[in-house]
Amino acid sequence: MRQPIHAISLFTACLRDGRLGPDEVRMVDNIDRSLQSVSRLFKSLLDISTLDSGKVRPRFEPVAIGDIVEDVRRQNSEAAQLAGTTLRCRPCRAAVHTDRALFTTMLQNIVNNAIKYAPGRPILIGCRRQRDGRLAVQVYDRGPGIPPEHQARIFDEFYQVRQRGDRDLEGVGLGLPIVRRLGEILDVEVALRSVPGLGTCVTLGNLPAVRGPVLDGEWRRLDPPAAVRGLRVLLIEDDEAVLSATASLLRRWGCEVQAEPGIPASIAAVDLLVTDFDLGNGVTGAECIAAVRRLAGHEVPVVVISGHDEARVREELGAPDMPILSKPVRPAELRSVVVAKSMLAKGTAGRGGSLAP
Repeated sequence: MRQPIHAISLFTACLRDGRLGPDEVRMVDNIDRSLQSVSRLFKSLLDISTLDSGKVRPRFEPVAIGDIVEDVRRQNSEAAQLAGTTLRCRPCRAAVHTDRALFTTMLQNIVNNAIKYAPGRPILIGCRRQRDGRLAVQVYDRGPGIPPEHQARIFDEFYQVRQRGDRDLEGVGLGLPIVRRLGEILDVEVALRSVPGLGTCVTLGNLPAVRGPVLDGEWRRLDPPAAVRGLRVLLIEDDEAVLSATASLLRRWGCEVQAEPGIPASIAAVDLLVTDFDLGNGVTGAECIAAVRRLAGHEVPVVVISGHDEARVREELGAPDMPILSKPVRPAELRSVVVAKSMLAKGTAGRGGSLAP
């Protein structure tokens, strides 16, 4: 199921960049919104399944919390606009010790819930210091609030607050259960305060603050096409539809792409390898990476895309810092990683040079 959702998402992003009329743009917007609904539902089911397996292992690192908050705000800005909601965040320069991906998922689920249940009302994401010097991230909304009889159960799986005659809402009631499960893994305290008629506040607390400099998100503010223009990408993907869609998207961003369905016999100069993990005929991403680096004669930086559990893929690759994107990959997510790699290229090898490992 990951493959077709992944491919449709990439093709839709390519179509959006075409020369479309107003009616066609609206149709693409509708396709994209429906696809994102399916993708979120599918991701929730996958997340809860992965958490049930007990194989989720956090990778703690210093994280600039403001970067995560801004990412979540940006990713939800379109959904908020469609719901008539004002989504704001207060700047925060603090850094914490956590797992960036897992904590982002927690905050993303909470903001999704706020947009869904408080349409047309303002939402604010903010941070505050706690008494013990730790940090808390809070999401406030001015929605209808949650009746007291429901508050004890909203973190139960498949439970939704519904009243007779309520409008249909997307989802199956897994967002907050996933937040609770991830909170246990990350030792993040999840608290909810809600007053019917006034709104709801969800707090993610007990985040250990980090002192000292943390890599910031300067590259995120760059224009992506300008940042990646001329980046030489070797793309390897055994699914023809996904290969075509990904190559088209990278080229629209200004990359020079060599697209291959398997490990090539020869390669042109390459700055970045983007490869699927399962390449068919028993070939994996690990073998692909080793072969490409031998052909290139240097440690080509890599982005791996996979439909498997990230922990399993990372263990097989033996590379704790290698970016691994889980299918279905959002185009914005892929673009963020490619932009980061392009900035590394410009910062280490000069314009047009090869990337450092």
